[in-house]
Amino acid sequence: MRGTHRILTTIIALLALQLGSLVAPAYACGCGAMVTHRMDRIGVDRETSAVHWDERTGTERIVMRFTVHGDAEKAAWIMPVPHRADVELGDPELFDELARLTAPERRPRDYFWPRGRDWPFSWGETDGAGAAAPGAAGGPGVGVVGRERLGPFDVARLTATDPAALGDWLHRNGFELSDRLEEGLRPYVERKWEYVAVRLAPAKPGEPLRGELDPLRITFTNDRPVYPMRLSRLATTPQSLGLYVLAGHRTEPKDAIGGDRPEVLFAGAIDEPAGAVADLTGPGRVFLTAVDQSFPEPARIDDDHELVRAAADTPYREVIWRDRLWRVGGVPVWVLTMAGTLVLLVAGGFAVARARNARPAAPSTGVRSGA
Repeated sequence: MRGTHRILTTIIALLALQLGSLVAPAYACGCGAMVTHRMDRIGVDRETSAVHWDERTGTERIVMRFTVHGDAEKAAWIMPVPHRADVELGDPELFDELARLTAPERRPRDYFWPRGRDWPFSWGETDGAGAAAPGAAGGPGVGVVGRERLGPFDVARLTATDPAALGDWLHRNGFELSDRLEEGLRPYVERKWEYVAVRLAPAKPGEPLRGELDPLRITFTNDRPVYPMRLSRLATTPQSLGLYVLAGHRTEPKDAIGGDRPEVLFAGAIDEPAGAVADLTGPGRVFLTAVDQSFPEPARIDDDHELVRAAADTPYREVIWRDRLWRVGGVPVWVLTMAGTLVLLVAGGFAVARARNARPAAPSTGVRSGA
């Protein structure tokens, strides 16, 4: 996370392969597996996904954006999809708009007594800042539905009836896979899913892939919204998932699929979508849900995320409290209180002393004797 609507977010298994048989740690990336040449390294600093589910037409759209670093000049990733997919470039403004819509509400919260960074406990300290081209033929067991160039992406849409044949085709066409990744694709082959294979290349030849890549938008039909997540089990380090989900109602992952319990960071209706959000969802009210999830042991991931309608469209926005010393006119209230109390005590003391001095002398009770 931020972002609304990160609902079907799974983390792509990023496999950085080293020279020889050594395999570097895999980093999850939401929607497939990212690979590169054995001698190159690539890392994903951030992966953000947004899922739009149109229940009326059974259409799902997934938009994803990667921020990468490393020394690789080329890389590739594989995303399984349940049905035939269309691929196009996404709007870079989408995730900025979703982040703004789902931003936590910041509220001040006053406290009375001074704390460690407040005067008089901290002398001389200042407040610290405080408070995301044509291709080869398919060959046996693999069908090439289409291949196209989209900005920095070489996109192939594939079908496969055998995981080994799929791995062979990908290898012949520059998508170098590990044995583990080939095995990870087997459940999708058995379920007759299709695949989007994407090769990434920098804008200028010879430059490494770095920074924020253009987002990709993948559209397909399905009987229910899903977010492909199973390949993330190949990762060897803890993973985190951030997902925006846009649908007719509040929509959340059905279960944890081997990770920690998914945490909803935002849920709320957008009555009139605008800009890149409207371009993704179309006109009319849409409900946005933002979800975060951690996977301390990726090997325990046992399925893809199925997104389901929540019991109620209960709105929620995260609140970040900013504690501040209670002041009036720039002066801490505790100082005013102490000063006021001292003034009252002094005034009371003067009043008591004055009252004592103003008392009349007591009349004499002595008896005079006569002559």
